Amino acid sequence: MRILGIESSCDETAAAVVEDGRKILSSVINSQIAEHRQYGGVVPEIASRRHTENIIPVVDEALAQANCTLEELDAIAVTAAPGLIGALLVGVNFAKGVSLASGKPLVPVHHIRGHIAANYLAWPELKPPYLCLVASGGHSHIVEVLDYTRFRVIGRTRDDAAGEAFDKAARAMGYPYPGGVEIDKAAKQGNPKAYRLPKPKIDGSPYDFSFSGLKTAVINLLHNAQQKGEQICREDLAASLQATVAETLTERLLRGAEDLGYTTIAVAGGVSANSGLRASLEKACRKKGYSLYLPPLSLCGDNAAMIAAQGYFEYQAGARGDMTLNASPSMPVEASF
Repeated sequence: MRILGIESSCDETAAAVVEDGRKILSSVINSQIAEHRQYGGVVPEIASRRHTENIIPVVDEALAQANCTLEELDAIAVTAAPGLIGALLVGVNFAKGVSLASGKPLVPVHHIRGHIAANYLAWPELKPPYLCLVASGGHSHIVEVLDYTRFRVIGRTRDDAAGEAFDKAARAMGYPYPGGVEIDKAAKQGNPKAYRLPKPKIDGSPYDFSFSGLKTAVINLLHNAQQKGEQICREDLAASLQATVAETLTERLLRGAEDLGYTTIAVAGGVSANSGLRASLEKACRKKGYSLYLPPLSLCGDNAAMIAAQGYFEYQAGARGDMTLNASPSMPVEASF
């Protein structure tokens, strides 16, 4: 079964063709990072306009690379939630048009479910149930993957997501957008024990996160040093920040796995590309004897292959969208369309 996936939830316009939820036939991504960098972050209005301009050539290229026509597709999968509402609407409305014109079924996909499904493209042996950490600029969740289309969130951030904390702290440190990548690069040259940073805990919620205080601690440290005329080693601060985030995510995830009896662990989302987090999880899982599944770097960020992969499983479970399908900027991963 061949499914065309369409992704436009933030600042990447992407399309891909995936076979049977596991094999990538094509994957095309048009990134807007260079344009948004001058503003220090994603400008929703600009993102929506660029999606409108890019979506047709991106989909055409994905079909061409897959040597596939619309007639040879079995379904159209599209990210319908969550994300920037204007950006989502471009993808959803385009997918609805393609579905109507081709007569192919329309399958709405949750963005976080898509990130989790990225691992199915890299690891054919991975099957539910397992525990998954989803960490990105907008999300930090610990999710029980009960089945391909059944999920339960056991932990989440109470404020800033891990990627958001990286980006905002990086901006205060003078690094360009996207800051998470710059923090990772700088951390390789720094001492992770140079600065003591807080690791907040939520009373009564052992699997939840809170990264707002960590971000504020970095910003305050920078401001205090500036006021006193002191020098801050950016590499050391980046390494300390990365280590704190990695330790916090690893600790909560492994605690959840131990408490719930999971020995299979997966990671998904943009922050899963962070080298400090990957090393921390590999070390912890190796010590526990757990099986760890990390997506390749090419599938960590937003892409349409993951949407097509999850679209396959949603299709198999009977999920369908019609011409009344609307986008949702915020929707729980447990919910179905």
